[in-house]
Amino acid sequence: MKKITILVLFLLSGYASMAQIEIGLMLSPTISGNRFIAEDKYNFEKESSKLRLGVGVVADYFFAKNYAFSTGLVYRSKGSEISYSYTRVEDGSSVTTSGKDDIALQYIELPLSLKLFTNEVTPGTLVYFQVGGSLNTKVAATVNDKKVIDGEKAIKRFNIFEADVLLGGGVEIQMGESTKLFSGLTYHRGLSNIDDFYRETLGDKNIALKNNSFSLDVGVKF
Repeated sequence: MKKITILVLFLLSGYASMAQIEIGLMLSPTISGNRFIAEDKYNFEKESSKLRLGVGVVADYFFAKNYAFSTGLVYRSKGSEISYSYTRVEDGSSVTTSGKDDIALQYIELPLSLKLFTNEVTPGTLVYFQVGGSLNTKVAATVNDKKVIDGEKAIKRFNIFEADVLLGGGVEIQMGESTKLFSGLTYHRGLSNIDDFYRETLGDKNIALKNNSFSLDVGVKF
């Protein structure tokens, strides 16, 4: 993972010499939750959303005056507290399977999106809209603040890769000849199931757990 990170940063820094590339740093506080695809009988509930954090490098490649392909490399934490409870009848008696988990996942994200910029709304200020997706690789995980549960690492229960859709918008302010500040809001909607644990525990292959989050993206481009 370190080699991949160094390679991406090297490529981004190399492209920075081109006039059409803008490289920047971003801090991204995130309100993270989960959503479920499951029958009501399992009583899945989101107990609370969590404040997580993202930080990384962003790169905007302008292929026209007001249009840019946006990518980068972002380290982001996701997950929330969830619960479930399922009662079934076995051999004439009721058996209840229930649990409450505080899930925390860390990903390296590779965003792939399109940014659309307006003309100046005030001198030096542009509004932008962003649409696209993100390909994410899991790097760490805990469940109920534990890295190891029943002799097995918690990270193993989660799927390695995740894909999501991102939609957002914000403002960009020119602060100097080549320095810009930006701030925006982004919605991240997970597309892929992140955890097969509940499928196996409850015996239903149709159950899916997906990430859902809103982030406040602030940063500077050079």
